[in-house]
Amino acid sequence: MIDDVNRSNMIVLATDFGLHGPYTGQMRAAIMAKAPDVPVIDLFADLPAGNSRAAAYLLAAYTLHLPTACVLICVVDPGVGSARRALVLQLDGRWFVGPDNGLFEMVIRRCQVSAEVHEITWRPAYLSESFHGRDIFAPIAARIALGENPRDNPDFRPVDLESVQHTDWPDDLQEVVYLDHYGNAITGLRAVCLSGDAELQIDSCRAPRAMTFSSVSPGEVFCYENSNGLMEIAISQGNARAKLGLCIGDTVTPAPKGQP
Repeated sequence: MIDDVNRSNMIVLATDFGLHGPYTGQMRAAIMAKAPDVPVIDLFADLPAGNSRAAAYLLAAYTLHLPTACVLICVVDPGVGSARRALVLQLDGRWFVGPDNGLFEMVIRRCQVSAEVHEITWRPAYLSESFHGRDIFAPIAARIALGENPRDNPDFRPVDLESVQHTDWPDDLQEVVYLDHYGNAITGLRAVCLSGDAELQIDSCRAPRAMTFSSVSPGEVFCYENSNGLMEIAISQGNARAKLGLCIGDTVTPAPKGQP
């Protein structure tokens, strides 16, 4: 079913494919082949590799500022080629396309108004068992961006929302979920869920709370609420990843200011 009123104004890519090598380019080419007039935006090409749980907390934070009239292709898919389902979700007006492996848990959980899930039953004439991003998710996202609706469409099957959820995952993840190219460590903790002066402990290092980089002296370790509402550990004019030896998955513990 085509609904011209619901055409999307952009397709947004969030994957762990990286920018080196052919994968992101092949995704963009597959989208452009079907929807050449729809802009394609790269949000993430470096989500935590193979780590759908860490990526779930990033997606929930970083999609809040995107327009509702967009389609997101989200692919962190270590189970590609297995029995895991391919999904299309409509959450608060945004469309999400990707694998059924918990990647959408936090955007589902924080959905404010409406949530709808369909399994993608369509398959192309040629399907690689190792690249569903290119062969399934990209073409489907393009079709949806052009106004196609999964409802009453034989290429899709309705799915109970509860069947795709991972309810045992915490609302906030006390771990490093992303390391940016500055060496800053983004955590799965929302600042709004902590006290205003809460500090973060990671291994033996305590990171006091500050407003931003200019609030502390050069070389000082601190934590702050980043522009997407997640707590982040950084070093003013330095690289926290290198200096503190940080890795994705490192445990981060919030503590009241001054508590030992």
